[in-house]
Formats: sequence, C-alpha cells, structure tokens
Amino acid sequence: MTAPLYSRVLLKLSGEALMGDGQYGVDREVVRRMAREIKDVVSSGVQVAIVIGGGNIFRGMAKAAEGMDRATADYMGMLATVMNALAVQDALEHLGLPTRVLSALHIEQVAEPYIRRRAIRHLEKGRVVIFGAGTGNPFFTTDTAASLRAVEINAELVLKGTKVDGVYTDDPVTHPEAMRYRELSYSQVLEQNLQVMDATAITLCRDNDMPIIVFSINKSGALMRVMLGEEEGTSVRREVP
Repeated sequence: MTAPLYSRVLLKLSGEALMGDGQYGVDREVVRRMAREIKDVVSSGVQVAIVIGGGNIFRGMAKAAEGMDRATADYMGMLATVMNALAVQDALEHLGLPTRVLSALHIEQVAEPYIRRRAIRHLEKGRVVIFGAGTGNPFFTTDTAASLRAVEINAELVLKGTKVDGVYTDDPVTHPEAMRYRELSYSQVLEQNLQVMDATAITLCRDNDMPIIVFSINKSGALMRVMLGEEEGTSVRREVP
C-alpha cells in the first residue's frame, strides 16, 4: 500500500454530519461508518486528532436559546460538542482504537482537561485525540477551534469533512451546474466569502501556513484518498507567487 503523505492531521467534523438523515441527534450507524474510515487512516500510521461541532444537538434546542445571552448560548453549544466527542470516542473504542477526549471546559468526570503537551503525547502514543468544547471561549466557532488546535499540535493538514465533496461556485444541491474548485488560496476564500470555514479560522490557517482540504465525509474511502494524495475535494493553500 502507498504510504500516506501526512503523519499528523486534524479532522474537523460538523455536528450535522453525525445526525445522518435525522433532524437532530446522533445516528449511531453514521458514527460507526465514520469511525471505520478513521480507523483505516490510523492503521496506516497517521496520527489523527478530531474537532467536532455541536449543531446536531444544539439545533434541537434552538427555540429554547432564542433571546438568550450569546455567551450562555455558546457555552451550551460547547457542552453539545463534548457529548458528540463522547459518542465518537465510543464508536472508535468499539473498533479497538485507543482514544482520549480533551475538553477546553473542565469536565473531569468524562474528559481530560485540554493541555497542549498532553494532547501531543497522546498522539505520539497512537491514540486518537478528540477535542471537545471548542476553544473554551464564547464567540468562537468550532472551525476556529479546529484551526487553533491544528496549529498547536503541529498538524500538517486540516481536513474539513462536509456533506459535499468540496467547495463549489454555488450550492450544488440547488444549482446542478455549479463547478467544484480543485484549489483555492486563502485570499480567494476570504475575498469571495466562500463558505469553507469562518474568516477567523481561515486567517489563522493562512498566518500559520496550514493547508486545508474540504471533502465529503459521506463518501466511502475519501478520507484515505486524501491521506494518499489522490485528487479529492478542494485544497486551500497559500498563494502561489
């Protein structure tokens, strides 16, 4: 088998990716399938860290959050990401993968507190590290948390797993004629307001020369194909001089 191009990566999953065709919550079969894809990558020798959003849980509470203080609502969202992290941890461990959940909020009964050196050591020991609770601060998205953690752990790549197989000129669901970008620069994403990740996350990646690949987490084998350097999804990198 061809050796992977990367030794350490960070995978960003949206909470919505965990709910499958449901309106909210976690679809266990979807999570199991994702876990199998991650196991294949880990078995090839790649160290994998994961950041997960919380939209699949918080969406179900959206009405309750209407009119709520923004910081309070954001903390609720952080707790939702911890719940998702535990669900993914369970699926991975059922496949025999050692994992650790590290939370930016202190919930020591269910997760270790986030400590950068501890996270790196876990990865070096072959454990899948799942970061919960975003950055631990309100007003920052889990996309920004993914970029931040990737830089902190010296990852070589941020993988953004979505429901579509890359970044398109328009919504491919409502505009079948939309074209998929193969490559983009950070500046193009920011200037064209392309919905890859939020501006703070893109800027953080740009400033630290952290490449991003956007791909479909629902496409069988796509994650491994990215690891092997095959054409998959949309690549976002620094501008070519």
